[in-house]
Amino acid sequence: MTAIEKVLYTGKTHTTGGRDGASRSNDGRLDVKLSSPGSSRPGTNPEQLFAAGWSACFIGAIGKAASERKVTLPADLAVDAEVDLGNGAGGYFLGARLNVSMPGIDRDTAQALVDRAHQTCPYSKATRGNIEVAINIV
Repeated sequence: MTAIEKVLYTGKTHTTGGRDGASRSNDGRLDVKLSSPGSSRPGTNPEQLFAAGWSACFIGAIGKAASERKVTLPADLAVDAEVDLGNGAGGYFLGARLNVSMPGIDRDTAQALVDRAHQTCPYSKATRGNIEVAINIV
């Protein structure tokens, strides 16, 4: 495990009620109701929040990779993240797919950028070896 040498930011939330509760950040910028996947209750769920965070971070990592290679990214670059909640012999598990769209970027360049992003994105590092992950260029 790699130790953090300098903390750049700490996200802080206060959550009550678990999957059927609410979560609020200490600065009030995030204030969401939570509901279990498939529930008719209003709110989001941890898998959606994780997908949103990872896809946003991954786009940032693609941007860094593109900058290193002097590649101009399209304005409509997008990552559709899918985070699965499933169960198996050992209990509950997550799995994920990141579907990356880079219109106008040739496939080899897009693959190189995605491969580099997956090496540098903190979410990718956190999940590496812990859950099944597929990254697709679409």
